[in-house]
Amino acid sequence: MTRHLITALVALAFGFGGAALWSATGLGNGFTRSYLLANPEILPEMAEAYQSDQAAERLADVSDEVDTAFPGAVLGNSDGSKTLVKFTDYGCTYCRQSIAEIDELIAADPELRVIVREWPIFEGSEQAARFGLAAARQGKFPAYYHAMFELGPPTQDSVEQAARIAGLDLEQARDFAASDQATAELAKNMALARRLQFTGTPSWVAGDEVIEGYVPSERLAAALDSEG
Repeated sequence: MTRHLITALVALAFGFGGAALWSATGLGNGFTRSYLLANPEILPEMAEAYQSDQAAERLADVSDEVDTAFPGAVLGNSDGSKTLVKFTDYGCTYCRQSIAEIDELIAADPELRVIVREWPIFEGSEQAARFGLAAARQGKFPAYYHAMFELGPPTQDSVEQAARIAGLDLEQARDFAASDQATAELAKNMALARRLQFTGTPSWVAGDEVIEGYVPSERLAAALDSEG
């Protein structure tokens, strides 16, 4: 850890974030700046606790919206008691790598509901996301979702091929993909991602935790199991 980072964390501890840090880490007011500088090994723990508290506060503000799926855009048990939310992009390599692991989580837990939030941030992904919403509207989202990722980076051809594999009514899908309702849903997902301070895909809400990036399925399962 660099001197600049140590100084920044100490400043955080004694500045606006002090109360949250003391509460999260159990430290008392008797700990001084000099003690923290002499024991820098505790600073990463303090920073992690503070960041976790901040993420929990952001999630509390939007939890109802995040946990309310676009109708049909769900994998697993749509009425399940455990909820995992995935912010995803069909052009994202790490999103694709997570598919098999999430499928395994679903197979292992009949109570798991996976809400998929279409968040097209890669160039060329928006039409795939719009068709994903159309697939959800037609009750064929899981088939489209898996086909789209299996076909590789989204293109006009791969989007329509995935739609055919999923058995979509293409005319209806095209109409809905171009609709104001689809546009509004993508804008909503973008706004939620920003409020949660996500910077890329995949990003997750697992139970009460906010998690960014590709993580092992065991990490997501642990978060779901510890939901309070």
